[in-house]
Amino acid sequence: MTVPRWVTRVLALGAVAFGAAAAIDGLWVMGPTAEQGDYSRLLVVHPPVATLAYVGFGITALASVLYLVPRTRRREWDLLAGASAEVGLVFCGLTLITGSIWGRPVWGVWWTWDARLTAEALLFALFLGYLALRRIPAAEHVRARRSAVAAIIATLDIPIDHYATSWWQTLHQGSSIDLLQPDKHLDTAHNVGLALGFVALTLAFAWLLVHRYRVEKLEARYEDEGLAAALADRQAEGRVEVPV
Repeated sequence: MTVPRWVTRVLALGAVAFGAAAAIDGLWVMGPTAEQGDYSRLLVVHPPVATLAYVGFGITALASVLYLVPRTRRREWDLLAGASAEVGLVFCGLTLITGSIWGRPVWGVWWTWDARLTAEALLFALFLGYLALRRIPAAEHVRARRSAVAAIIATLDIPIDHYATSWWQTLHQGSSIDLLQPDKHLDTAHNVGLALGFVALTLAFAWLLVHRYRVEKLEARYEDEGLAAALADRQAEGRVEVPV
């Protein structure tokens, strides 16, 4: 996963440009809705961060599977899994925060143990535990293997979270866009704001993932070089000087 620096600059500039456009649309173009008033403007942020949290955790699961398969096992997959989990956890946390801000005026509470909210909180806790598991000292291959298994298990909560509003009666509304029900579609301003938010945050997600992966590789290199230096020092200490 070697990405030229000019690509990361393009990602950053694109995220800022589309983010500014999304903010303008959300604050001044989109009008309040009859049901949720001005809080409906959070549509620009909340669905994109929720979706990108799924993407981050999905990349972690895919990289974990590729690490567990002997034919494709490479340390880079483990590093990518860890980097993507960290970025996904940031977006998952933003999902919970923006959802609470949205829910307070609409539902009357900051938090309720609704099926969708509970599943999202569980997803956050599972991947927080996954990152903690990666920090437990162990041999590199042992740590990577057990972390990969934990990531795959944690990812099983994603479909439960996504379909919670369909499987159970919840306070959380269903999808704002349903291709099978055209009457549920948003107006043009809301659709544009949602699209701009998705593009801006997807570019930001990619920028964060590339840089976090680079940091993971640097940390792995530092760990390997530190181990090699420690072994060299031990070998030097064990040498016996024979007088001539």
